[in-house]
Amino acid sequence: NITFVSAQDIFKQGDKVLNIGIGFGNTLYTGSGYSTKIPPISASLDVCIKDNLFDEKSSLGVGGFLGYASSEYKIYDYKHKYSDFILGARGTLNYQFIEKLDTYAGLALGYDIVSASSSGTYADYSASASGLTFGMFLGARYYFSDQLAGMLELGYDIAVAKIGIAYKF
Repeated sequence: NITFVSAQDIFKQGDKVLNIGIGFGNTLYTGSGYSTKIPPISASLDVCIKDNLFDEKSSLGVGGFLGYASSEYKIYDYKHKYSDFILGARGTLNYQFIEKLDTYAGLALGYDIVSASSSGTYADYSASASGLTFGMFLGARYYFSDQLAGMLELGYDIAVAKIGIAYKF
């Protein structure tokens, strides 16, 4: 049975929402001659820790984030690969402007691991760097049923824009 959500049921205390997305406009090097090997993919989990924050349409969420992307430059037998992996925490301030639509703004803090490697006749090396990264985003989840939603996020982390699905449990 599919049940449809009411205005107060979008993101209430104790709800957990898993977002799975594919990104566009990644933050990894994509200059001339580079091709995307794995597009920015991400998963995040948002847990509502406080509903009715300002009124019955507002809530506060916390959770985690994983993101990965890779690209490659190849000419003759020379190959250069980049990859980016982010693991972090995020917080969201949610507000429901219209029925079935959960809109939110958020901040993220994570650990970013970027690696590069080259191989071929004239070069063979690898390197990596890591450090703290900060992200911010605006998002929306449109619920088709009480558990399944389409998801869109714009901001800065593994990609500039992410589109995907969300599942509430």
